[in-house]
Amino acid sequence: MLASCLPAFAGVTDQMISNDAASTDDVVTVGMSQGGQRYSPLNKINTSTVADLVPVWTFSFGDEKQRGQETQPLIYNGKVFVTGSYSRIWALDAKTGERLWAYQHRLPDGIMPCCDVVNRGAALYDNLVIFSTLDAHLVALNQDTGKVVWNETLGDYKAGYSNTAAPLIVDGKVITGVSGGEFGIVGRVDARDARTGKLVWTRPTVEGHMGYLNGQENGITGKLNASWPGDMWKFGGAATWLGCTYGADVRLIYCGTGNPAPWNSHLRPGDNLYSSSTLAITPDTGKIAWSYQTTPHDGWDFDGVNEFIPFDMKKDGKTVKAGAKADRNGFFYVLDRGNGKFISASPFVTRQTWTKGVDAKTGRPIEADTRPGDPAQAERGKQVFSAPSFLGGKNWMPMAYNQNTGLFYVPANEWGMDIWNEPIAYKKGAAYLGAGFTIHPLYDDYIGALRAMDPATGKIVWEYKNPAPLWGGVMTTAGDLVFTGTPEGYFKAFDAKTGKELWKFQTGSGVVGQPVTWEQDGEQYVAVASGWGGAVPLWGGEVAKKVKDISQGGMLWVFKLHRAAAP
Repeated sequence: MLASCLPAFAGVTDQMISNDAASTDDVVTVGMSQGGQRYSPLNKINTSTVADLVPVWTFSFGDEKQRGQETQPLIYNGKVFVTGSYSRIWALDAKTGERLWAYQHRLPDGIMPCCDVVNRGAALYDNLVIFSTLDAHLVALNQDTGKVVWNETLGDYKAGYSNTAAPLIVDGKVITGVSGGEFGIVGRVDARDARTGKLVWTRPTVEGHMGYLNGQENGITGKLNASWPGDMWKFGGAATWLGCTYGADVRLIYCGTGNPAPWNSHLRPGDNLYSSSTLAITPDTGKIAWSYQTTPHDGWDFDGVNEFIPFDMKKDGKTVKAGAKADRNGFFYVLDRGNGKFISASPFVTRQTWTKGVDAKTGRPIEADTRPGDPAQAERGKQVFSAPSFLGGKNWMPMAYNQNTGLFYVPANEWGMDIWNEPIAYKKGAAYLGAGFTIHPLYDDYIGALRAMDPATGKIVWEYKNPAPLWGGVMTTAGDLVFTGTPEGYFKAFDAKTGKELWKFQTGSGVVGQPVTWEQDGEQYVAVASGWGGAVPLWGGEVAKKVKDISQGGMLWVFKLHRAAAP
């Protein structure tokens, strides 16, 4: 089918984006809603029928450009829009998988992505599909033709800026962050007019930097030198490399921030606001409404970028407007989504050597004596063993929340690291770590663990253990199912209430993509990208050796029920 033969549509509206969680015939937002719950009300594929799920069509991302495929497809107007490694994007016919158009961003030499050449998805608005690139650009394409409509620069790639996250649309604005904390960039959140790309506001995420609204100064972030010594704030990291979610009822954008730079914490005494935090930002002004720092004075690279998901929690006979986050530091946090007030923090991994727990009154972690040593006091500094490792109890891979079960489904990993500090000084475009490390699995029989967390109690309801790390996103449905993939190549479905494995399919390469589901011609479809890569094979140390034989790949797999089995 040619693009010109497809029916004309008015374009994606703000109302459609706001309603994405409830609509079933399209998926117009990464996260399957602005809040990122990754929940679908569809139930034709359920615990009774999922055994008859079969492939319908596949699409190859092609040529030598493989590596990690961490994307989530979007579905609208009879098309599937899917991004791929090396800043590529395709429009496909949703019925057949036939390629309608392709766009490959021309990347310059010298890009510096820290953790593979991945892309995690696009955004749809009006007749545009918008995605970010490894050289820190934001590109808007015509949905029908793939032609460039506008192209804006997010940062200087020669200084270490890049971007891999999916944009978020809020009230006609496209919300983006930046990557590059390992190179001493300064994290920030930008809002642009989605139709034109024109900058509306920008909010830095390191204390001391000026924000702007419509080209005018809009107040510095925090207070200069309040929690950063000297000039360390000028190259402070706190990259917003995983993007944002939105709480429409309280009108707040939630963005996680990464590690402070450099990793060597002895060079920057203080809490180092607003690194390793969740920030709540007002969509109209770009002001920070509240912030919560999960790892003050981070010395382990426990980025706080993980998604903050709004949900309504029933506890003690009351409904609480809450939000949840499974942080890299190993704690599952529940906060009031309106004001950021701390509600609870519960471990979702088995070992957390860096802390003795979280103070129930202050919400601050109670640090144990396991911080890597100061290299100024001894050669190379004191080496320590820390769990979780810097790859986190949960890394980038998004969790999901099921409105029926009231459970979050968290893709966790059990690993630790030997870590030590080293002297370092900032140099533009050079790695700015000041640390060395080696990652080790904690157990012989498993590393990855898909865990169902009850946010009201902080208890793990069930778990599925996997020999290799879990590095893909999770989706859950009203059919009482949880979908996710494994590095061994399997795309799997579990019973959302019990954790029983109900179905699996071998895709031929590690699954690190984000599943979605939608309804088309009266049938329910499920899609996921397959293609092994990401940070584990690059940074994983002893763990990387365990998964070195996994084949790379680049495929989009689309499934539906076999017709004879459909109810």
